[in-house]
Amino acid sequence: MNLVVVSNRVARAKANEPMTGGLAAALLPVVENSGAIWVGSSGRVRDATHKGPFAEIESLGEGALAMIDLPAAHYGGYYEGFANSALWPALHSRTDLIRVSQEDYQSYREVNAFMARALMRFRRKDTAFWIQDYHFLALGAEMRKLGVTEPLGFFLHTPWPAHAIIGGIPNHRELIEAMLAYDLIGFQTEEDCENFQGYLVSDLGLTVTDGVVRSRYGTSRIAVFPIGIDPEKFAQHAAKASSHPDVSRLRRSLNGEKLAIGVDRLDYSKGLINRINAFDRMLALQPSLSRSVSMLQIATPSRGAIEAYGNLQSELAKLISDVNGRHGEVDWTPIRYLNKGFSQTVLAGLYRTAQVGVVTPLQDGMNLVAKEYVAAQNPADPGVLVLSKFAGAANELDTALLVNPHDIDGMARTMAMALSMPLTERRMRWEAMMTKLRGNTIRQWFASFVYTLQDEVMGKGGAADPTGADPQTLWQLRSAGTSARIH
Repeated sequence: MNLVVVSNRVARAKANEPMTGGLAAALLPVVENSGAIWVGSSGRVRDATHKGPFAEIESLGEGALAMIDLPAAHYGGYYEGFANSALWPALHSRTDLIRVSQEDYQSYREVNAFMARALMRFRRKDTAFWIQDYHFLALGAEMRKLGVTEPLGFFLHTPWPAHAIIGGIPNHRELIEAMLAYDLIGFQTEEDCENFQGYLVSDLGLTVTDGVVRSRYGTSRIAVFPIGIDPEKFAQHAAKASSHPDVSRLRRSLNGEKLAIGVDRLDYSKGLINRINAFDRMLALQPSLSRSVSMLQIATPSRGAIEAYGNLQSELAKLISDVNGRHGEVDWTPIRYLNKGFSQTVLAGLYRTAQVGVVTPLQDGMNLVAKEYVAAQNPADPGVLVLSKFAGAANELDTALLVNPHDIDGMARTMAMALSMPLTERRMRWEAMMTKLRGNTIRQWFASFVYTLQDEVMGKGGAADPTGADPQTLWQLRSAGTSARIH
């Protein structure tokens, strides 16, 4: 079997390159080891008369990256328009932030159709395509129009909200009908899966039986595949990073203070304003913590051309300045605020330095930062994870200190509790979370989805055969089996 993985962007395996996106960081190691081809945007655009090569291809371990220049005429409407000003806010239950036009939707469909045509270069009779995330909801339908009969899988990395919220997306019915062109549709959590099925039943009038729905495309299976990380590799990164200059300087600068850390893209879904307000409230409620704890907040800018993101960046910078002005002293700054990314190795070292990891999104599909923070801890003296109950990771990391990110006082009290937690309890909570991480790694997630996709197609009488997979993929499949939870 030849596997083609498709996402809006790809990542390169460079040791010192910042990794600011969960999807890219997650897919990189499994593509390296599986022999898959990973296709995505090059980050460049081209006009209709451009005659140069349409894709740049480079090796990536056992696999390869293929980077495609997307059409200039439609890129803005596709990416900044429909994908990130309609789909992203709706999927994160922020319909108030939807700003989109019909032209944006048409551009989104044009780019999905363009990518479908580009993927024909990688099509073989034994190819399976695995499409990633909300940028390409309609890609499967466009591929079916071109006569593709090979297995098509889709995985959504974001949440999927209730059908009433999805109804706020223009052309939602047409889009969701198009999603049924996929043989397998995967979600992060049981709730996401149930919400999607609820829409199919209530809005499309379809019947879902044991996780299978029939449409004009045939049958589609709906299942849950919570994404993981490689916890052992991340622990190795953390140990290696202890001598990195950035990590060493941070440790020296603390002067015996404890450290809380937050690492996020600069996005309104991450709950950054509420988090800073909670840290401010903690210092106000417990003045004794002054000079004994500080926060490092890393917030990597993204989508700056979209108004909501520019507004957030300004609001967050002002809030942090206010908090520092209110609580800071001439030789102590409560919040250290950085607008840049770091490599996975450096991040692991920063996580291990912090006694508290603060991961408090308002809504998140999974949130791999939560898992990375846990994996990076020193087993002899682990830190404490404060985690939003609205992150998908809360379903697995249930011995974290779970919080409601809308409850500022509650978060303040919980952060203070984390800072004073005794070692015995910290170890107990950390060991329970590590057991969960080791039981659901990124490799198992990858293999489980691919195996289930093949199994689904074989059940329809298709030709996909797991025993025909290349050795690297078989290594994944044999170890993981069918661990997906099927509805």
